[in-house]
Amino acid sequence: MTTLPITPPSQIITGKARLAGVMGWPVEHSRSPVLHNYWLRRYGVDGAYVPLPTAPEGFEAAVQGLRAAGFKGVNITIPHKEAAYRLADVLDASAQRAEAVNTLVFREDGKILGLSTDGSGFVASLEAGHLPLRPQTRALLLGAGGAARSVAAALQDRGMKVTITNRTLGRAVVLAAALPGTDVLPWSGWEQRLGEFSVLVNTTSLGMAGGPDPLFCPSLTRAAEDMVVADIVYVPLVTPLLAAATRQGLRTVGGLGMLLHQARFGFKAWFGVDPEVDDATQDHVLNSL
Repeated sequence: MTTLPITPPSQIITGKARLAGVMGWPVEHSRSPVLHNYWLRRYGVDGAYVPLPTAPEGFEAAVQGLRAAGFKGVNITIPHKEAAYRLADVLDASAQRAEAVNTLVFREDGKILGLSTDGSGFVASLEAGHLPLRPQTRALLLGAGGAARSVAAALQDRGMKVTITNRTLGRAVVLAAALPGTDVLPWSGWEQRLGEFSVLVNTTSLGMAGGPDPLFCPSLTRAAEDMVVADIVYVPLVTPLLAAATRQGLRTVGGLGMLLHQARFGFKAWFGVDPEVDDATQDHVLNSL
């Protein structure tokens, strides 16, 4: 019989480990476990972060069960961000404005704190790429879900003019009403109006591997030559939308930067360390894609 060498674990989990995870439906695309467990090892934290596939009809029960089981909190991804907003007992200012939550913290006093870090993470990823966010610049957002709400609010906070388009017009209208100053375009006509905008952001799951339309690739022929095209999808790293933008010579921003920057807030709340987003962090997550 061949005896295999024993490799010592890179991280020891004890009975005092801090636990967190990511809830979504689906959730297998998420690289949050790769990112957070890398930070846990890097900073020597006794903890673990796990994927938690949760169907919409079981979301509230799952959250309460995780809290009862001693979890410190969870990240929230599609399609639960608005449900998480309704479930939270306490909301930060960004979550109140966006009416969406992507991070839940289970506090010691028994209350659930809801944070919206998508918008600040998205803006940080743009700034890391040295892309200026000039006041009065016009941005077109595809989608009207939780991520769109957070991104739209963050861009407005920097003085940008935001227009929303969504496959279901009613959801775009509701979002625009919640964020005064935003406009709405019908989904059928936004490609013809691209020349009016300096920034295009896909906040939907269109183009995501395993999503509803992984080949999503609208026409960008009417885009201005200085347009920035951003996609919050990061699996694949280069979505069909970003590939089309590159072929047209437009500047692009992938979704990985947003993932990395928005994650810092939850990690600090759950594990007590403010992690650094550096080249080593990015390379580690890139290697998993």
